[in-house]
Amino acid sequence: MEGQDFQLLVDSGLLGLVEQIVVDGHRRLHESRRKAWSPSVAYRWLRYEDPMPVTRLLEGVKRLQRRGVEFPADAVEKACVEAGKKGFLN
Repeated sequence: MEGQDFQLLVDSGLLGLVEQIVVDGHRRLHESRRKAWSPSVAYRWLRYEDPMPVTRLLEGVKRLQRRGVEFPADAVEKACVEAGKKGFLN
């Protein structure tokens, strides 16, 4: 997804799907550690204001996985299917 046109990712809804998966993983990690969480905490953690949000999402996935977060297979599959339909999978 990193090399794709950003607006196309937004318009296709794929960026939103992936973003939702990553933010939910961040929420579950915080809840499992009994730490306060809000969407703004997740977006600051992702540094999502950066001009490369797809890269930030990828980095976020890797950091969450290192902390033991598993992403729901059905959500990931849905995003992969959408990416394939839009020609975003390499």
